[in-house]
Amino acid sequence: MPKPFLLNRKLFFFLSILFVIHTQAQSSFQFYGSNTKKQSVKFKLINNLIILPLEINGKELNFILDTGVNKTILFNLSQNDSIGLKNIETIALQGLGGGKPVDALLSKNNRFRIKNLISSNEELYVVLKDDFDLSGKMGITIHGIIGHKLLKNVIIRINYKTKKIDFYNPKYYKYKKCKRCETFPLEFYRNKPYINVSAQIDTLGNNITDLKMLIDSGGSDAMWLFENTKVEIKTPIKHFNDLLGEGLSGAIYGNRSKIPYIKIGRFVVKKPTVSFLDSISTFNARKFKERNGSIGGTILKRFKVIIDYPNKKISLKKNASLKDGFYYNMSGLSVVFIGKKLIREEQETKVIGAYGTNNGSSSNNTLSLVTSYTYKFKPSYKVNNVVSGSPSAFAGIKKDDIILEINNKPVHNYTLDEITSLFQKKPNRKIKMLVERKGLKLKFEFKLKERI
Repeated sequence: MPKPFLLNRKLFFFLSILFVIHTQAQSSFQFYGSNTKKQSVKFKLINNLIILPLEINGKELNFILDTGVNKTILFNLSQNDSIGLKNIETIALQGLGGGKPVDALLSKNNRFRIKNLISSNEELYVVLKDDFDLSGKMGITIHGIIGHKLLKNVIIRINYKTKKIDFYNPKYYKYKKCKRCETFPLEFYRNKPYINVSAQIDTLGNNITDLKMLIDSGGSDAMWLFENTKVEIKTPIKHFNDLLGEGLSGAIYGNRSKIPYIKIGRFVVKKPTVSFLDSISTFNARKFKERNGSIGGTILKRFKVIIDYPNKKISLKKNASLKDGFYYNMSGLSVVFIGKKLIREEQETKVIGAYGTNNGSSSNNTLSLVTSYTYKFKPSYKVNNVVSGSPSAFAGIKKDDIILEINNKPVHNYTLDEITSLFQKKPNRKIKMLVERKGLKLKFEFKLKERI
């Protein structure tokens, strides 16, 4: 994407509001096998988003778990990922943004599986837009998103710290007593969960505003607020305009800022980052007139979360990161994954041997160092954009610089998520970078600086 600060933005906003004129087939995930009560699944956490292994028609793919969608969407399928789509018809999808609907395919009667959770009659919407590829922003191949179809008949417990989700059969699940937990009712609109919270949006006074917010695990930002859905919801004086993301129907722009706090029951989240969106970018999202915005992964990851679709409730228990600060990308750099390259890694091994005299009467041990080399494919990254006036811009880093090292560590030893996190923590932290530009190796140094 050609705009700044993309790594912590809501990459999947277009997925949160999809309107398709179609009669929905009946489908349901069921527990199979010896354990019909519970299934545990490890996930990857990238940009505050949950990446699950979802098997479709026998092919394992990477899907975002997104409570903000009611359809299962596939948007990155190569020839190597062929899944044998069935009963296909052409449709149009409308997402966030001001553009026109995009062409897509609707496939029916597909078999979905996550370990012993199986559904044999699932609909799948396949986006045909060629230029929508999240791999560069995520560092791994992301094939699609799944939400309501998976969650509607199960109870899930998400532990962001251990990166594990437990799926429970609601027939057998019993809530445990938990003094540090709080449970809230969920309201559903078009199969998406909403929660009532309060927040101090006013940065000058002390006014408290009640809000109805979408629980959006598919959004990497902390909060989105829709301007003018209430009188109090307007962009604070201190803000900067930014491209929040780019979706099926066009780019989404908004104002990034911070507010004093959001209160979810007794849990107070202080100084969260907030994006304020206008009515044009969020026209479809505003069809639920009571909605004021959404709560995304940057806040959700600070809790252990139980989401109970069948009983329409959510339980939260704070974890150690609740008091951590909220920061935007403080470097001014947008970094993207550009593929893998072959890296030679050197390893020295100690070898202890023995040698003796000619008559064999004595022997001694010797210590030798044997150097061996291994070749592995490792990730590579480049600078996709540099914000004018940012610390990295003043240092001299430019768009398309190939990153070789960050803080004296080879960049192939970082994940893209680790690079993103590095730029979003500890203001005034010193960053050293070695880059390649037109065949030359160049060194740069700068300090992270808060924008708000």
